[in-house]
Amino acid sequence: MHAPAGTDGFDAFDALYGGPLAGVVTWEQLSALWARIDPDAGWYLYALGEAPPVQPANDEAVRRFIDEIDALLRREHREAYCGIVYADDLAGPRLIKIYDPNHLGLSCGSSKNPPLPGWIMSRAAPRRIQPNGATPAGRRRWWQAPFAAAPKS
Repeated sequence: MHAPAGTDGFDAFDALYGGPLAGVVTWEQLSALWARIDPDAGWYLYALGEAPPVQPANDEAVRRFIDEIDALLRREHREAYCGIVYADDLAGPRLIKIYDPNHLGLSCGSSKNPPLPGWIMSRAAPRRIQPNGATPAGRRRWWQAPFAAAPKS
């Protein structure tokens, strides 16, 4: 099942995207979150600024994405804590928002225009979300090489 019962994909995505989220505070919690992900469960991988995927990624792409995004976050978010990954349910996530460590702005959400995540993992088909600004060329290259076309096999 890729979307909650009784809803179409976009309604399901909007409900997850706009719903309450729990923050991943520590790096240990992030590792535990990744360990709970079933890579073959129908995950859509979406980088804001790119076209939303129309099919879930295959299990190899999900594993690769988790490995690569984890390495990127740990390398570029030079803090003793994580604090830039949020999930609808840390024990059984269906939506994960991942914020780009180089484009956080006022991430506490107290702003009228809080920053958008850089990447989304979702069990429901995502709708297009227009980023606040242009996606840096380096991030687009990082995404487009291995992840842009990784449909479920």
